[in-house]
Amino acid sequence: MDLKPIDTPPTADELAALVDFPQRPAERPGASRHLLLPALHALQRRVGWISPGGLGEICRRLHLPPAEAYGVASFYAWFSTTPRSPRVVHLCDDLACRARGAEALCASVAAAHGPAGHGDGVSWHRSPCLGLCESAPAALLQASGPSPRDVAWGEATAAQVAAVFAGEAPPVWASERAQGDRLLRRVGRVDPTSYAAYVASGGGRALGLARARGAAWVRAEVTASGLVGRGGAAFPTGRKWTAVAEQPVTTRWLVCNADESEPGTFKDRFLLEQDPFAVVEALAIAALATGCAQGIVYLRAEYPLAAERLANAIAQAEAAGMVGPDAFGPGLGFALSIVRGAGAYICGEETALLESIEGKRGEPRAKPPYPVAVGLFGLPTVINNVETLANVPDLLLEGAEAYRAIGTPTSPGTRLFCVSGQVASPGLIEAPMGVTIRALIERCGGAPRGVGAVLLGGAAGTFLPASRLDLPLAFDTVRQAGATMGSGVVLVLGADESLMPYLQRIARFFRDESCGQCVPCRVGTVRQEEWLARAAVTAPGPAERVLLDELGSCLRDASICGLGQTANAAIASALAAFPERFGAPSEGS
Repeated sequence: MDLKPIDTPPTADELAALVDFPQRPAERPGASRHLLLPALHALQRRVGWISPGGLGEICRRLHLPPAEAYGVASFYAWFSTTPRSPRVVHLCDDLACRARGAEALCASVAAAHGPAGHGDGVSWHRSPCLGLCESAPAALLQASGPSPRDVAWGEATAAQVAAVFAGEAPPVWASERAQGDRLLRRVGRVDPTSYAAYVASGGGRALGLARARGAAWVRAEVTASGLVGRGGAAFPTGRKWTAVAEQPVTTRWLVCNADESEPGTFKDRFLLEQDPFAVVEALAIAALATGCAQGIVYLRAEYPLAAERLANAIAQAEAAGMVGPDAFGPGLGFALSIVRGAGAYICGEETALLESIEGKRGEPRAKPPYPVAVGLFGLPTVINNVETLANVPDLLLEGAEAYRAIGTPTSPGTRLFCVSGQVASPGLIEAPMGVTIRALIERCGGAPRGVGAVLLGGAAGTFLPASRLDLPLAFDTVRQAGATMGSGVVLVLGADESLMPYLQRIARFFRDESCGQCVPCRVGTVRQEEWLARAAVTAPGPAERVLLDELGSCLRDASICGLGQTANAAIASALAAFPERFGAPSEGS
């Protein structure tokens, strides 16, 4: 692929895939670039890969150089730039699935159907986290053609994969493994596909209150509540909303970050699948509070059921006037749409996410300027996580003071904790901030094999020993313990489990997911993986430990974004806390 035009003519299938995209080239180069990811999705769903003829047609219609379009397509793991089977089964081998038999599943599938990547009508591949950690091991089928479909399911077995290889449909799957009385109160009780059912359960009242009392009141309540971001950064939500609302422009953007890709995290998927109308209502409230007329939900590609239910919720909400042309009064509308991600963990970083929406490689921007001033398409932009937004309706109905009464004085409210791994019944647990790790494990039926270690916060988090199970999970107490709650991951490993395979999987994850923009991360994640390969054979001596410390400092201090800055965190914490527990990696790690 180079700067020359692609001479391969598009086939009938490739043209059919792009029927909803502009037929004539954009008048100005790059003017339609934001359509690139949707066009690539459409092409792959129809023909199974990013074919030269299809890519050339996309470039012609969007007025893009082929090299740039190919650079974007090859950046994202979800897109294949080489021919492959029209049906592909992805088997998750990440942390939570590994803890519940993923390696044995992959071995069985390989024995029955050949190595990963092989096959004519259907093939299989190992996959990073699919966000079905409460139902591990997880699988996902990508089927292309005139009637494409993506289907994800949990508790996958070799027999189910064999049935899919034989042409059968995957199991119907919609997990309801959740416990909670606030954000999760509708799970399993209210039909997530019905706007009428949502309203009957009390939905919509918060937006009505926000409309009646106005944007300034909403921002004041959110600020007074002490609500902070639930995606990991914990930035005060009210301060972010106020900063965007006060920008001296008339056009602002609202973006919901639903690119939940941290291994072990599945809370946002639950909310989008089981209570999508609440997320839409929260987005409408945020738009009203910040003066945003347009909003986008950036949703990870691996969530097909969430995409289906969210699209349905937006359509019904627009018909009911919750969003749409006159959502906030005559001529005062809020247009809400979905942009699908394409398999890039780095796009969870807010500026990389904006680059992706604009049709570019998901590479983080230098900051400042920050998105609140210069965000999507260069305009002020509010970016909030799904769970953060989901807190807003109840917060407004109850009032800031009542919200602050939940949790701890420094960490108000509840938190969704993704408890997975070697517990009796993994699931999503909603609990007041300040709950202990031990209490969460007990709510999941305990740990039958005992607790050897807990990974708090995901791959970018911290390993804690069993002696820390009574640590209160609040922002200040966790920070004082040298850990992080991150996106709410609580991954439990048994007392007899070797940590080395998990550390190697984390290192491989960061190596694969580095965008490659900066040298410290691009090279450092590779060197970290090599270090662990040596440590798996020979216990690291003092010189090797110094080398890892220096590598971690380089990643932390010199990387552009949070991916590189936290790539060493979990590994360093495990080496410090459990030097005696490093066994040889299991086969297939």
